[in-house]
Amino acid sequence: MKPDMKPLLTIFLTLQLGAVMAQKPACVPTGLQCEHLVNPLGLDTPAPRFSWRLDDSRRGARQTAWQLAVGTDSAALAGGKADSWQTAKTATNQGLVTYQGSSLKPFTTYFWRLTVWDKDGKPASSAIARFETGMMQQKNWLGAWISDVNNVDLKPAPYFRKGFTVTKKIRSARAYIAAGGLYELYINGEKTGNHRLDPMYTRFDRRTLYVTYDVTKQLQTGKNAIGVLLGNGWYNHQSTAVWYFHQAPWRARPTFCLDLRITYDDGTTETIASGKDWKTALSPVIFNSIYTAEHYDARLEQPGWNTASFDDATWKNVLLRAAPSTNVVAQAMHPVRNVEAIPARQMRRINDTTVVFDLGRTISGVSQFRVSGPAGTVIRLKHGERVYPTGLVDMSNIDVHYRPTDKSDPFQTDIFILNGKGDEQFMPHFNYKGFQYVEVTSNKPLTLSEKNLTGYFMHSDVPPAGLVSSSSETINKLWWATNNSYLSNLFGYPTDCPQREKNGWTGDAHIAVETGLYGFDGITIYEKWLADHRDEQQPNGVLPSIIPTGGWGYEWGNGPDWTSTITLIPWNVYLFYGDSKILADNYEAMKRYVDRITAISPNGLTTWGLGDWVPVKSKTPVEFTSSVYYFTDASIVAKAAKILGKQADFVAYTALANKIKNAVNAKYYHPETGLYGQGVQTELSVPLHWGIVPDDQKSKVAANLAKRVQADNTHLDVGLLGTKSILNALSENGYADIAYQVASQETYPSWGWWIKNGATTLYENWPIDAKSDISMNHIMFGEIGAWLYKAPGGIKPDPEQPGFRNILLEPHFVKGLNQFEAAHEGPNGLIKSAWSRGSDGITYSVVVPANSGATLTLHLSPGQQLWENGQVVKPLQTTSGNTARYTLQAGSYSFSIR
Repeated sequence: MKPDMKPLLTIFLTLQLGAVMAQKPACVPTGLQCEHLVNPLGLDTPAPRFSWRLDDSRRGARQTAWQLAVGTDSAALAGGKADSWQTAKTATNQGLVTYQGSSLKPFTTYFWRLTVWDKDGKPASSAIARFETGMMQQKNWLGAWISDVNNVDLKPAPYFRKGFTVTKKIRSARAYIAAGGLYELYINGEKTGNHRLDPMYTRFDRRTLYVTYDVTKQLQTGKNAIGVLLGNGWYNHQSTAVWYFHQAPWRARPTFCLDLRITYDDGTTETIASGKDWKTALSPVIFNSIYTAEHYDARLEQPGWNTASFDDATWKNVLLRAAPSTNVVAQAMHPVRNVEAIPARQMRRINDTTVVFDLGRTISGVSQFRVSGPAGTVIRLKHGERVYPTGLVDMSNIDVHYRPTDKSDPFQTDIFILNGKGDEQFMPHFNYKGFQYVEVTSNKPLTLSEKNLTGYFMHSDVPPAGLVSSSSETINKLWWATNNSYLSNLFGYPTDCPQREKNGWTGDAHIAVETGLYGFDGITIYEKWLADHRDEQQPNGVLPSIIPTGGWGYEWGNGPDWTSTITLIPWNVYLFYGDSKILADNYEAMKRYVDRITAISPNGLTTWGLGDWVPVKSKTPVEFTSSVYYFTDASIVAKAAKILGKQADFVAYTALANKIKNAVNAKYYHPETGLYGQGVQTELSVPLHWGIVPDDQKSKVAANLAKRVQADNTHLDVGLLGTKSILNALSENGYADIAYQVASQETYPSWGWWIKNGATTLYENWPIDAKSDISMNHIMFGEIGAWLYKAPGGIKPDPEQPGFRNILLEPHFVKGLNQFEAAHEGPNGLIKSAWSRGSDGITYSVVVPANSGATLTLHLSPGQQLWENGQVVKPLQTTSGNTARYTLQAGSYSFSIR
């Protein structure tokens, strides 16, 4: 190209780009999801949900109408023809629609496209999205359930394989696999997908999950092979602990069922299914326990076992088995993955055969170990959260509930036996742990460095949805640590800790649900877990304290203060997503649970529960806190009844809630003093937070709470239930500055005390040197994460317009912070609330996403006003105390308060 042509080319390209940009609509539908997933595979639901948002940054951006088209032919859909469902143009701003077209067929890819009309009535269409159905019905499975033996005590994990030949050109191929236990699926020597620990834990004898994989690219014309490695998981628990995992009623040798469905270019299909023609052998995984660890003997490897060229003549025939349950359904949720690789920060050599690796942070997951050494070298990798002064791993805080029958299954200790064939690598297939340190001991000296070990942070790979940033380094680290603990306890269901229990403790989960929903897109996990609740609920309404369970938890630890998950989690998911399906799915279970409490507590007060677990010092009566949660449960059932159009139930449960409220106040409230009970922090904050306090008494109770906190040197004096209420009760009742003082403390007892002592996750107990209950990775005190969004950030969903269709903005510009920013990706898009303090006042920035509005509430000082672009913004309403309310349209705002 001649040099003098370059300027002309630049001008031409600039003009072309400008023309393209000019043609782009101001409003475009984007973020298309089906069942809250992007282009999902293998759905079973006959009426999937479609959701979207608008890409429109204009002030006042909104959708005035929408139209949805669904079809099996993407080209026809692009041309405006839909053979499955074509809605009329619908004049609403909704962004969530349930399918109402012709019956969906199994094994079918459906395409969908959305057209929206913007605030000016101009249309714009989305890109084409898709979803694919799976089995849809049990009768569509062709495979048999197979296993290798019927011995639940056999330790080695089994291999399975099947060779087959493809003679025609492949258009597409899908593998559908269900399992009792855990599996890894291989085709032609390559592991399928990047999931870990599939399928997710359920009550196996009542609901079994299957996963769908696109394996088109893994197959080839000619000879092929399928390989499956099965692990125990929670299905065949061989480790013993106080929760009797090994006595689960469903326990059996792991089993699976698989259909590999191939569609050829000529339109015909063929299914390679699990059955008697498969072969099996024992694998080098000589022991696996999801609770303790995994043992691997590399000398037993069979190279190429999952490839077409492997000779399986010495392998055995498989056994046919009954299915774990008759309810085999799609696992439609974000899977567990190795999400983050964390190289060892340092290695400390103890002696010639022992070294300790330090990741520099506490995680849930596994370690990957690379080494070379002589055949038969036995390496033990002991994982823990802390070390003794000697540098060796200290497990005394996490192995306390383990009840081993011998020394063959050491806690959180992988065993790796080398085959001596050069560089070798080990990472557990069917286990995860909670740890920061890995003590590696070998029976022969090895040459090691930091590079030999990498940690992998494993958890349900839920997309991030929130961000907090402030001028306080302690607050920033605390927010990060809270997220670490939340994710460390998300493995297809929320757990309490990733090391000594891995149990789905209900109380921990409902305390942290808002933290999880502000920070992550977790609806698929919660919908699955609420299905677990329905599976576990007794006919009389009772729920166990851990879910799922093999039977433990119906007799201890349950009650309204813990198992209110059945109401609190559906309600919060509804608030955050505006999706009422979770209320509808769980409504009868909610009612049955509340009715059970009523049956055993006819006077409106209940003593059923654990109470304010692990308090700092002051104890609150169990009857008090459990009765408040009983009130909350009844209130949520009433609200759900109204939303679902069940008027009689709305009236009945509203009356019940009022009865409980009156009973609590009659026994525990002292109107002459404005105190509940003895007036400790939990007793005052819990009724304020959950709405027990009469309206005309709130200011008196809140003032007493503030005085009590100050008398406690603005430090916490609460347990689990009190941590949910204390900061919210203060900030929502005029004492946000005191709430921040409590939240930002850096001396004992406080969250900041942990951070100042090196915590990268949240702990189970306030004293770091506690003799018991001192796991270093618990989420039970995790409400602090949600409070940062709600109080200094001021972002809340509006129950009247859930899913952040209207955002309740009420930032508290607390003393002690000079800058704060909170952002949350809601169903309609990014919500941002950010402020900074300067010499001339507060600068406050807001982003309200398209198709949303906001109600802004500001607590102004005398004489202060809200300014934008040099002009005073008139409030919609001003109340006593100089509280002003404003209505905001969608858009970006930069205000000043002075």
